[in-house]
Amino acid sequence: MTKIAFIFPGQGSQVVGMGQEFVGNTPASKVFYENADQVLGFELSKIMLEGPAEELTLTYHAQPALLTTGVMVAEKLRAAGITPDYAAGHSLGEYGALVIAGVLSFEDAVAIVHKRGLYMNEAVPAGKGAMAAILGMELDALRNVTDQITAAGDEVQVANVNCPGQIVISGTKAGVEKASVAAKEAGAKRAIPLVVSGPFHSELMRPSAEQLRVALEAITLSAPQIPVIGNVKADELQDVSAIEHELVEQVYSAVQWEASVREMIAEGVDVFIECGPGKVLSGLVKKIDRSVTTYCVFDEASLETVVEASKEWAINA
Repeated sequence: MTKIAFIFPGQGSQVVGMGQEFVGNTPASKVFYENADQVLGFELSKIMLEGPAEELTLTYHAQPALLTTGVMVAEKLRAAGITPDYAAGHSLGEYGALVIAGVLSFEDAVAIVHKRGLYMNEAVPAGKGAMAAILGMELDALRNVTDQITAAGDEVQVANVNCPGQIVISGTKAGVEKASVAAKEAGAKRAIPLVVSGPFHSELMRPSAEQLRVALEAITLSAPQIPVIGNVKADELQDVSAIEHELVEQVYSAVQWEASVREMIAEGVDVFIECGPGKVLSGLVKKIDRSVTTYCVFDEASLETVVEASKEWAINA
């Protein structure tokens, strides 16, 4: 029997025009963009649909933008009769998973991720932090490198364990630069600096985590209606207290995406549907396990592809 996971991308997947076709053709889809504008008090939808890209890329715009598009796409899928058995998201994407699981309302999620973006943007002055993707190196070996650089005075740590052979590091600009050099000397194939506005998922983000904790206390969370696999420990988030702790800890902790995907596969998930722009997560899932099926839904054609495929899932159920 087919088991489906909806997965939601994080920052970096945003693109001007995201969701345009759905919003233009379906009033029910447009409502999500209108509600986001109303919650935030400014025209996020205009930035999403018209740009400029520099505005959309700002952390406090990209986060609610990706959430809005991801949830809108997920609801399009559910309206077409495709319901998830599991949900997960990469970093910011975890909020989309929680909305679909009924943990928090869409409106509360839009408000909280906008604040999350503001807090993260304020935590470290521009130019002081950095991130880099390290390719072709084992996790333990890379952690030895980052631990040594940090012990020497330049903070850096593992930020995302994305898939075999792809790990992201984050920290001070000097720490990331030194760790990148040391990683290549220790056998890494490549070290690629990332174009980001801050050292996300590092200890440098702790001030923003504390601000987020206070903001989360002001909204209502409910128990999940479907299993959500968390980023920090790659296990199921089963109650409200665990979810609150996860969302705070996630800000300065590594995203265990590879382990999260493996957990869902172990629970029988064999179809992963990426909700929103881009194909980043689908690509990572395939690198983790090529035997599963992946889809990316971002327009009418990609939605129809999944709808047609779902007819076969029903026959084989």
